[in-house]
Amino acid sequence: MEREYGVIDVHVHIMPWRMIRPEAAASMKRDPRQFEELMRLMDDPDRFIALLDEAGVEKAGLINYVSPDIMGFTEEVNEFSARYARRYPDRLIPFGSVHPRFCKDPAGEMDRLADLGIRAIKLHPPHQLVYPNEYLNGLKALEVIYAKAIAYHMPVMIHTGTSIFPGARNKFGDPMHVDDVAVDFPELTIILAHGGRPLWMSTCVFLLRRHRNVYMDISSIPPQNLLAYFPQLERLADKTMFGSDWPGPGVPGIKANVEAFRQLPISEAAKRKILRETALRVFGA
Repeated sequence: MEREYGVIDVHVHIMPWRMIRPEAAASMKRDPRQFEELMRLMDDPDRFIALLDEAGVEKAGLINYVSPDIMGFTEEVNEFSARYARRYPDRLIPFGSVHPRFCKDPAGEMDRLADLGIRAIKLHPPHQLVYPNEYLNGLKALEVIYAKAIAYHMPVMIHTGTSIFPGARNKFGDPMHVDDVAVDFPELTIILAHGGRPLWMSTCVFLLRRHRNVYMDISSIPPQNLLAYFPQLERLADKTMFGSDWPGPGVPGIKANVEAFRQLPISEAAKRKILRETALRVFGA
């Protein structure tokens, strides 16, 4: 039974957590020791790589996004993400963000992110208070972001599902709004973060099946519950990527999630696709 391959975790929140608003930080500080360790990891890529090595993870996506009003994260997350990944460019995938409501020059900002070395974009509708298809109602910044992402071959990860952080508006997390995006931007690579959990899993499955360039990650879903949410996971392996969402609230750890995922009663071929091969195809490395 072959398992000698490095896992790719496409969804890890190595972010400048010192920016986080106090009310949002409360849920992150429930375990003070874990939060202190997170601070050390945030300052030391070597320490994070050691954690990945211990978990058997070869590459990780550094999820960063702009949400100054809800979470406290400013545009400085982009510099952080690019700088952090620069030490291990073969192992860390830096995500960046352009806030579609606040950015005055989205085209220029996308160009700047490309120059920084950002490799993927994160859109967080419940934390940015915007529907992914709001360009249909005049928010042209989203059109610019999507078009530039295509030009720079940047996948766009869109949060789908709920959020427990104070101020989040969960109506924006319904993945059906992504259907318009996939129709209007068919060359855009879209990743549905969290697979719509816990309310819209079936919608995500529909979008994966309908659209050639729509994928999902399974981050923040306890691996032991995956087949209850996605009984057809075996057939979705070509469109599914492993993600831990660590250190999100309730996530036990990257290694624990990998080990729990490996116990699922699906084929080893499907596990390998989800743990590695689909992400290699999406990110091109």
